[in-house]
Amino acid sequence: MRLLTTAATLAALVLANVASAEPSLWLSDLFSDHAVLQRDQPIRVWGRCQPGGKVELSLADEKATATADESGKWQAELAARPAGGPYTLKVASGDEEVVAQDVLIGDVWVCSGQSNMQWRLDQSRDAELAIAAADEPMLRLMRIDTIGSQDPTEQIDTQWRVSSPKEAGSFSGVGYFFGRQLQEALGVPIGLIDNSWGGSACEAWVPPAALADEAMYGPLRKRWSEIEANSDEASLRRDYAEKLTQWREQREKALAEGRSAPGRPWINAPLFGNQRPGNLFAARVEPIRDFPITGVIWYQGESNAGRAYQYRELFPTMIGAWRDAWGQADLPFYWVQLADFKPEKPAPAPSDWAELREAQTMTLDRLENVGQALAIDLGEANDIHPKNKQSVASRLARLALADVYGSKMPARSPRLEECEFADDAAQLTLTDCEGGLRTFDGVPPQGFAIAGSDQQFHWADAKITGKNTVRLSSAEVREPVAVRYAWADNPRVNLYNSAWLPVTPFRTDDWPGVTAEQR
Repeated sequence: MRLLTTAATLAALVLANVASAEPSLWLSDLFSDHAVLQRDQPIRVWGRCQPGGKVELSLADEKATATADESGKWQAELAARPAGGPYTLKVASGDEEVVAQDVLIGDVWVCSGQSNMQWRLDQSRDAELAIAAADEPMLRLMRIDTIGSQDPTEQIDTQWRVSSPKEAGSFSGVGYFFGRQLQEALGVPIGLIDNSWGGSACEAWVPPAALADEAMYGPLRKRWSEIEANSDEASLRRDYAEKLTQWREQREKALAEGRSAPGRPWINAPLFGNQRPGNLFAARVEPIRDFPITGVIWYQGESNAGRAYQYRELFPTMIGAWRDAWGQADLPFYWVQLADFKPEKPAPAPSDWAELREAQTMTLDRLENVGQALAIDLGEANDIHPKNKQSVASRLARLALADVYGSKMPARSPRLEECEFADDAAQLTLTDCEGGLRTFDGVPPQGFAIAGSDQQFHWADAKITGKNTVRLSSAEVREPVAVRYAWADNPRVNLYNSAWLPVTPFRTDDWPGVTAEQR
């Protein structure tokens, strides 16, 4: 929160955003020193002051005014600007003024999801090298860390940081590598908002009203209704509000004295966590929805793998809700498909992780202006948090550079286009195979399974037969009717296109999976 206020005023601004607090001029933390504001879109700035107070803003040679409503809220709009800076943003009301220094105009990306997005740069592979090279003044970083809430959060209590060896290590590894790649490729300021929470469920990022389908979400809503009925949410909220206001006082005092700020208080209760439907949409999307952005990168799904069929609807619903929030129907949205994880199995077997990957891939055909970066070859059998975040980010950056910025480069993994069965074999045709198919180890393609009408899958012998075709057969399957590829928690795969983007896992059958009835 950017403000000019007294400790008494600060203490009154509690978790519930009580409008009756004695207000003083402040800005949303999105407009702190070192902020990046979205280029080529009108710049919306907001905050609070005295009810009915007049606010005057200036950014470079642009000026704007606003009048606060009866609760003290105000919002003003400055004209769109091209990439540039640094600028000074000044906001004044009466005899109070807030100043944000070193403000850049560039592209802003939100980095969201669960722990694999939250996973820090200093925990990633080759962290020492990346951190040593992290002095990137045109790359700015922000981390949102508010608890869950059913009511929109107003104060996010954070600030922008300039990328440096000191600051970058604690930021999202995927986010950092993605942003650095874009900044180096484009030469414009890049702002990254890490808005992830480890272990978060997709439904927490969706407004509850979007989960009205009784057949699809009724059991989920019922489970949470029972938790709510057995909890004293009001009491928990009051207790936390007291802790939060005390912390804000302590933080402001520490910062004023040049000391390190204390850690934000937390509350370990399901109602304030990262699973409750709507909690993170209200607490972490609502506060930034008026802040224009270029797009979103997303890495989540592990927490929903047990309900993968539901994810087929839930995930595109979430993307639609975010696009509605930003008022941008074609907001670029790119995600990471789940990496390989858990022990390899000797024979083809059912897999909830494979079904979740399938649900992610299905979203490509449901929505426009989206993309999927594969990590099926980047995981670790014994760790749900693979350390190779740079390769994940590079594949996301390919999508953004190709789609948003018009760079001419391969960006999409091959997908199944057609499967034909004849002569006891299957002939596959794939898309996005510019330059042809290849295996990284020089042996025939692996990871393919084939089945007859008995629905029993056996490993298939595979052979690349053309630029974008593969032939499959198995001595154990006569008259095959179905093919699966990389259909396992941790499949053995080795097939890529010329850009070394792995082939997308798929199946040609629609036989009910292990999560078909899970809600």
